Amino acid sequence: MPSRPAAYLCLALSMSLVGSYVALSKPLAAALPVFLLAWMRFGIGGLGMLHWLKKPADEGPMTPQVRRLLFLESFLGNFLFTLCMISGVSLTSAVSAGVTMAGIPAAVAVMSWFFLKEKVSARTWIAVGCAVVGIALFSLSNSEHHNQVNSRHEGENDPNLVWLGQLLLLGAVLCEAAYSVIGKKLTGTLGPRRITSLINLWGFALATPMGLYAAWHFDFATLTPGLWTLLIFYALAASMWTVWLWMTGLKAVPAAQGGVFTVMLPISAALVGVLVLGERLAPVQLIAFGIAIASVVLATLPEKSSMRRLSSEANAEAMDSQSPRH
Repeated sequence: MPSRPAAYLCLALSMSLVGSYVALSKPLAAALPVFLLAWMRFGIGGLGMLHWLKKPADEGPMTPQVRRLLFLESFLGNFLFTLCMISGVSLTSAVSAGVTMAGIPAAVAVMSWFFLKEKVSARTWIAVGCAVVGIALFSLSNSEHHNQVNSRHEGENDPNLVWLGQLLLLGAVLCEAAYSVIGKKLTGTLGPRRITSLINLWGFALATPMGLYAAWHFDFATLTPGLWTLLIFYALAASMWTVWLWMTGLKAVPAAQGGVFTVMLPISAALVGVLVLGERLAPVQLIAFGIAIASVVLATLPEKSSMRRLSSEANAEAMDSQSPRH
């Protein structure tokens, strides 16, 4: 069980890595079909953690419920989320996707309260609200997103299907929230490495039929050494590192509180854009980042009851150390 600060660090690093590979994977999305990219991601990631599949000696028998949760974790969080997100963006716009995705922290908080019976404090709800505002503001201020919205208004998509796109984006939010809630449930039974390897295996199985079909019609000679290097980084980061960090953090942090850390995704993606891709930040985006960071600070500050308990324990230890030993 990691300490609370270590768990916070794991959650922040996980979402930061997600933002980094999202920003750097644009060339991959342009060079590879979606299903082929997903299939290769799971395959390369699986090779990197074959040794994680082995059942630890201290792990008990896997119950049917745990098996179902592992399947749902991969089906909802990997497979269905990707389909809903890509299809939703194609029918609406990237701005719509960004603003809708801003609802993920709130969806995680509600689902953890309803399904896990977690007690969500008022300060966590405020942190969730700040996270939603920060992500939404960043999405609305992104000039690239605005350009994509303008192209949508020029008739690139059927206006009659916009409602379907929004519904698919909402489905993506629910899938991502379910991923966090189910992950929290699984951490009570399985270790982070075991969870990571098993849900990746399910993802590989789900993506194999369409992945093989796409691979049969794809010319792999078009992939440069640079794209192969980026593909390996993307596969290991998306399938292995980020999932393991997320599951490790959730072992010690409530799901509702962990959901706030999704604000690190747009922050890290924007930083990669500025530092690596030469992009510039608008003033409104800086304000959005400030709100997003405030949400993390609110979510991670110790509660007063925890502070009082730690203070009482410290005082008790001090008095015990001053008492005579017999």
